[in-house]
Amino acid sequence: MIDINIEKRLKGYAGAGILKVKHQFAPGSITKIHGPSGAGKTTFLKIVAGLVRADAGKILVNNVTWLDSEHHINLSPQARRVGFVFQDYALFPNMSVIQHLEYATTDGLWIDRLLHLGKLETLTTHKPHHLSGGQQQRLAILRALAIRPQIILMDEPFSALDRAIKAELISDLKSVFSDLNATVLIVSHNPDELVGIADEEFYIAGV
Repeated sequence: MIDINIEKRLKGYAGAGILKVKHQFAPGSITKIHGPSGAGKTTFLKIVAGLVRADAGKILVNNVTWLDSEHHINLSPQARRVGFVFQDYALFPNMSVIQHLEYATTDGLWIDRLLHLGKLETLTTHKPHHLSGGQQQRLAILRALAIRPQIILMDEPFSALDRAIKAELISDLKSVFSDLNATVLIVSHNPDELVGIADEEFYIAGV
């Protein structure tokens, strides 16, 4: 269970706003997060990951306090061990495909499964600048999964993929999420994306 009640002041092109989220995400669930541009969807994911600090509030994950502003508790990103797929991929330019995965795990069988999942088996020695945008996006997803996270946060993870690859990957990912028993939050602007896969939708409006 992820129990969240946070507030964060936002600054953007539309002026200042406030991100307010009070919600419980069921364990093992897949939630599609959507809302208008500038509402704070990416900021919300980064707050859960510990990359951005909320101005106030609490985050409780499986009965462990990750954030409690009143009691000055704020676990580091390393301690939270979430799998995070960044919108801009955030790949390491000097590391090959296989090195990205080996950096996170020494489990060769798991690495092989991930490479097959992302259709990158023949590109293991390639560095990001030799990959297409879609291949980079798939590598970013595989890297996030490599640590076998219990919480997976994905920011527009399928935007660079064509329809056929996207459909197959999403279907395969559902199986991986189930095997990991992971709770997954996916930011998506596409109204048709994740239909039949997401357990619920959560709308962030921004105020």
